Amino acid sequence: MADAGPAVDVGGPDEVERAVAIFGELRPRLFGIAYRMLGSVTEAEDLVQDVWLRWQGADRRAVLNPAAYLATTATRLAINATQTARARRETYVGPWLPEPVDTGADPYVGAERAEALEFAVLLLMERLSPNERAAYVLREAFDYPYPQIADILALSEAAVRQLVSRARKHVAAERRVPVPAAEQRKLLTAFVNAARSGDLAALEDLFAVNVTSLADSGGIVREASRTPVVGATRLAKVVRAFASHFWIGVDVRWASANGQVCALLSRDGNLFAVLTVNASAEGIDQVLWMLNPAKITALST
Repeated sequence: MADAGPAVDVGGPDEVERAVAIFGELRPRLFGIAYRMLGSVTEAEDLVQDVWLRWQGADRRAVLNPAAYLATTATRLAINATQTARARRETYVGPWLPEPVDTGADPYVGAERAEALEFAVLLLMERLSPNERAAYVLREAFDYPYPQIADILALSEAAVRQLVSRARKHVAAERRVPVPAAEQRKLLTAFVNAARSGDLAALEDLFAVNVTSLADSGGIVREASRTPVVGATRLAKVVRAFASHFWIGVDVRWASANGQVCALLSRDGNLFAVLTVNASAEGIDQVLWMLNPAKITALST
């Protein structure tokens, strides 16, 4: 894909309206690619805006396939942005979690295929190379054919197949088979109830042996653990220890974020945490606390 270069004469009002309509139709997919690559709603929206600016400045009369052009632009920008984001996260205070995307309010994010959207998969994809992640997202989430992915990444088809294969093996090796959505909600509800009451035995019964709790506060919430809490007994004790003060005055609402049920925790009408769990047949494998105020604003309305 050639660089967009300076603005050119792209025709009259009708052509501009057509360009706007094309971009508007494809925008949900572009956001879906960018979000899955970056794990950040804010960064994905900024990237899509950058794609729009390049689309405005491109010689659109020379673009035979606008959808392919825009997907290529978004993917290549996302690869570069992923490398920058990784450098920033090396200095991030405490655990980093993906920024929740409200799939209840914006179902188009996961409308085509829900793959590579759940928190567990996004976390695992953080360990992939940028090209592996891009190839995996394009194939698994959007079912792009291998030849088109090869064009987007400027690689051979054989190389792309290897990237997808390696990414699939990594995700499959690190992730237990998730429980159905109804069971995930049941376990999350049970966890909230047990955490509120500080019921140690109930908490331990819910957890897989090697359960991990991650609290993303960006260093803003002092009470949040800056290291993962691992192990059923240890985590149950930690949750019980703060039950007496953490849950005072907390209202719980349910929402859909990243295609799975989350608990929205508020005090005096102000959202302060988004809580969810990832679970397998062994029980709750991960407890995820999104506490960074800057990352939960999209779910506050």
